[in-house]
Amino acid sequence: MKEIFVRLDRCLGCKSCEMACAVEHSASKSLMTAISEKPRPVRRVYVEIAEGQKMPLVCRHCEDAPCVAVCRTGGMQQDPVTGIVERIQENCVGCWMCAMVCPYGVIGRHTEVRMAVKCDRCKSLDVPACVAACPSGALVFATQREFVEMMRKEAALRIAREAKGLAKA
Repeated sequence: MKEIFVRLDRCLGCKSCEMACAVEHSASKSLMTAISEKPRPVRRVYVEIAEGQKMPLVCRHCEDAPCVAVCRTGGMQQDPVTGIVERIQENCVGCWMCAMVCPYGVIGRHTEVRMAVKCDRCKSLDVPACVAACPSGALVFATQREFVEMMRKEAALRIAREAKGLAKA
């Protein structure tokens, strides 16, 4: 199963992922019209800066998701097969308990419609909008095995270049 992995060393802090996420979850799916929509589209990925490091934060779809455990209305549910934690719109009452217990702070409040919002990995797309919009490859949509293999190959290439004295500046 594919997940969104973050490569901190590549994040530029451009927030392209945030904008792409909001547009993808808008009614129009177009930046030019999404900015004037009511209710306003909201992001589900957040780029923060901590200790000078840019950090894209996105729902980790925790195995024992605290947001699902605390939700008394069934507004947060976890798919037993995919593990994806979803907000069930018709069940969400906007109590924000899920947002309060999220260890990553990535469940947002859509105050205009009094509803929690969170990453759904853009189920209708082959690649989540945030990943597709990332110009630096800081966000990677892959299986754990694919991601580790990619990182290992990059490390081998870096080590080989250093060994030959061809390391990039």
